[in-house]
Amino acid sequence: MSLGQTTADGRGREASWERLEALYRSSRDDLYAYVMTLLRDSAAAEDVTALAFERAYARRRSFDRRRGEERAWLFGIARNAALDELRRRRRTAALIIEPEAVAADALAADDDDELAVRRAAVRAALDGLGPRERELIALKFHAGLTNAELASVLGVSVSNAGTMLHRAVQKLRSAVDAPV
Repeated sequence: MSLGQTTADGRGREASWERLEALYRSSRDDLYAYVMTLLRDSAAAEDVTALAFERAYARRRSFDRRRGEERAWLFGIARNAALDELRRRRRTAALIIEPEAVAADALAADDDDELAVRRAAVRAALDGLGPRERELIALKFHAGLTNAELASVLGVSVSNAGTMLHRAVQKLRSAVDAPV
């Protein structure tokens, strides 16, 4: 059953709420990390994440499983909300690969030097990518979306999403492996 369907016994509203609650529990952390990647502001990321779930609840009847999975639909809503926030601020996003909590862990004393150097190299390489490429990396590796789900969120074909992701990963690898 999808978010907006009604069951034969009339449990539509209750079942719809249960589905949305399950989607919330399974996606909230990944959704926050993705939005944080776009906004690079923890307070704004919390607000936009909450707004995305509010919009999902309000639009739950418009969800159509034939167009993709609920998780991809939710990330599309979050993407639009984050882009609205960026437009509202009239600034461009400086994307990061990890939310603050994970980035703080990366600098923890128990990290070995080689791992810290590699993480710094990845961050620097990400800074060298364009916004669309950083977004692709974030959707694939933060959100764990499939290429079909990426395509749905970005509004492109599956093959185009796969090609764009491949090119972004290749650029990232080349930048990380480049001599300093």
